Amino acid sequence: MTTRFIFVTGGVVSSLGKGIAASALGSLLQASGYKVRLRKLDPYLNVDPGTMSPTQHGEVYVTDDGAETDLDLGHYERFTGVATRQSDNVTTGRIYSTVIAKERRGDYLGATVQVIPHVTDAIKEFIRADLTDEDFCICEIGGTVGDIESLPFLEAIRQLGNELGEERSLFVHVTLLPYIKTAGELKTKPTQHSVKELLSVGIQPQILLCRSDRPIPEAERRKIGLFCNIKQERVIAALDVDTIYVVPTNYHEQGFDEQVLRYFGLYDGKTPDLSRWQNIVARMREPEGEVNIAIVGKYTALLDSYKSLNEALIHGGIANKMRVNLQWIDSEVFEREDAVQQLEGVHGILVPGGFGERGTEGKIRAAQFARERKIPYFGICFGMQMAVIEAARHLGGVPRATSSEFGASDQAVVGLMTEWMRGDQLEIRKQGGNLGGTMRLGAYACDLLKGSKVHAIYGQDQISERHRHRYEVNINYREQLEKAGLVFCGLSPDGALPEMVERKDHPWFIGVQFHPELKSKPFAPHPLFRSFIEAALHQSRLV
Repeated sequence: MTTRFIFVTGGVVSSLGKGIAASALGSLLQASGYKVRLRKLDPYLNVDPGTMSPTQHGEVYVTDDGAETDLDLGHYERFTGVATRQSDNVTTGRIYSTVIAKERRGDYLGATVQVIPHVTDAIKEFIRADLTDEDFCICEIGGTVGDIESLPFLEAIRQLGNELGEERSLFVHVTLLPYIKTAGELKTKPTQHSVKELLSVGIQPQILLCRSDRPIPEAERRKIGLFCNIKQERVIAALDVDTIYVVPTNYHEQGFDEQVLRYFGLYDGKTPDLSRWQNIVARMREPEGEVNIAIVGKYTALLDSYKSLNEALIHGGIANKMRVNLQWIDSEVFEREDAVQQLEGVHGILVPGGFGERGTEGKIRAAQFARERKIPYFGICFGMQMAVIEAARHLGGVPRATSSEFGASDQAVVGLMTEWMRGDQLEIRKQGGNLGGTMRLGAYACDLLKGSKVHAIYGQDQISERHRHRYEVNINYREQLEKAGLVFCGLSPDGALPEMVERKDHPWFIGVQFHPELKSKPFAPHPLFRSFIEAALHQSRLV
């Protein structure tokens, strides 16, 4: 196999955009006709981000094969369209778990188990595993150079770089060029120190991506190249932009993809077709109107908690040539009597996923407000469950309707399912099991009701969507809820699990148990988000 490996590291500060850089490079290489795969190596000790609070680390991105992964994998999919897998994200915790399991089995034949070679070998095995005919594998190393946590990963890619040789390995380093206002100039010293830190662990970067809020003068690029032992043309300006979807074209204009291909001896002088990205950016920058969407959630303190959701709504706007203005509302605040005023004038209400009882009454009120005012409502995962509880309480004759997630109840219209079918396999979970093990994770099929709104939106009889939840709507309440106007329009193939509901007495009221935002892309907006924004557009003309 002749896969070439590109390692992306970051220095100076965190949150410089390594994930976007890796994703954009992947899309550029695709535009030149190459097959790519992207991977993330995370230095934290959690086995995966599944048990971490969204306000700690952002959203948990779920793959088709049921892996709970870093949110950067969402960027990889949105930019390249390549479905990520469990083998595309690994953490220090998972690496050490693997090594310790081998030691306990006696796989190391009595050897003293050490970071080098055992841990670094495990990291290298992960990097090279599960690849077939990819031309490029882009590996992003989480954290910042100099962190203690990332040292084993840096050592592993240093070793791998030596083993592969320059013909098959390339190191790209992302740094910061801060502008000091009082001095009136960009400062290159942080970048110089960051490269020096990388050199101290034996890695010489071949390309620098320098984040800056303004163009980098040629003199500064030359200075950086001299101090960092890098050709001047490989010092690439990574300028701040108004939308991440302009990054591929910006990087191409700066010569990033050209320098990568020249390094590997693959540059043929042809201009890649970037019309896809140009059209997306044109639609975003020149919208024909705008809609206001309220998102009533519980993790609004860190908007990365809803990263894929935010992007999917933008994609819905791209599809309709609309600017989507998002109004984030803490669901706890919405529990106050006067809080409904915050929803006056919005054109659509979305209640996203979440866990736990905190803020639930606010979400139920949001669903009720949308139902009564005939405002487009989109309930995702927990948002669907709250819409079902609202309907049961106020229309279905179940006044104490609730979820068993909040405690024991004799009117739990939402409860913990312990068994379900996945294809022809029976899957079982337990109330007291490990948190990750109690969830329905990954892609599951859903049969759509012919003649329903969702069937018209998807245009097909069966769909596959990604799940991440523990509790399910109780199918035993179906008759009562359908009498209350709530149609069970999507079911699992065995008919046991309600996957989608909609209201027949409402212009656009849909709840889904899965997470459609995980499969939306700017060049292929998810049909539900496309339809939701279209409904919001119609609502805006009524207000």
